[in-house]
Amino acid sequence: MVGVEGKAIFYRKLIVEVRLVMLAIYREIAKTIEEGKAAAVCTIIETSGSVPRHEGSKMLVFPDGSFIGTVGGGEVESRVIEEAIQSIKDGKIRNLRYNMVDPKQGDPGVCGGTLEVYVEPILPKPTLVVIGGGHVGKAVVHLAKWLGFTVAVSDDRPEFCTPEANPGADLFFPVKMAELPQHLNITPYTYLVLTTRGSNIDIEGLEPLLHTEAAYIGVIGSKRRWLVTRKALLERGVSEELLNRVHSPMGLELKAETPEEIAVSIMAEIIMLRNGGSGERMSI
Repeated sequence: MVGVEGKAIFYRKLIVEVRLVMLAIYREIAKTIEEGKAAAVCTIIETSGSVPRHEGSKMLVFPDGSFIGTVGGGEVESRVIEEAIQSIKDGKIRNLRYNMVDPKQGDPGVCGGTLEVYVEPILPKPTLVVIGGGHVGKAVVHLAKWLGFTVAVSDDRPEFCTPEANPGADLFFPVKMAELPQHLNITPYTYLVLTTRGSNIDIEGLEPLLHTEAAYIGVIGSKRRWLVTRKALLERGVSEELLNRVHSPMGLELKAETPEEIAVSIMAEIIMLRNGGSGERMSI
């Protein structure tokens, strides 16, 4: 049998191990935020009865399902990981409550108690990329920066892709559109706004963007311009599924005319889609 001293040593070691795990989680949280990546922090906030882990236990879950820490292992942890991944995708907090009594009733365990887990997503600051640094592009840069986006400008004309031409932008990529994914990591938190100077530019450069994880791909212009672009890309073998990702003409119908008004229309659509809005008038 283990004596009192042995038990004391065991619990001291356990406390040290728990603290090291918690320290690793906090360091990884800081690293995730610093590197602009996504994750979800899962914390047990309430328990009752017999449960595998208690209040304060944490787990950090990444988009691919990998994780650090634990909220109890087994089926309950598997369910929390699934919810955490969904939380990263939709950006919504979750408050999960599990009974650990009867698996036949759908419970994730038989310990006899209950536990509540708070899931909080850590999402990177969204990046908006303006491709085409002309008049409308410049207006979009200004508005997107004011709205809190990290803003990048890309244009194959170097003179349109400078801090002087587009003040307020954070990043500049003076490259052809098709080459942009080679220079910028386009993630599910990246919004691509194509304010290009013609359909021929879109036809030559759009396809590589369609294969990225971008949250939004919008193309400026009339319905006819997009029909011409779409037809040409279909003839080149680009699938309808990929082309259906494109919002064109992009923006909400505001009867916008000036570059600034068009920028408001574009950013309104992006905010609507990002926040799950309807775009309807609130007074109706």
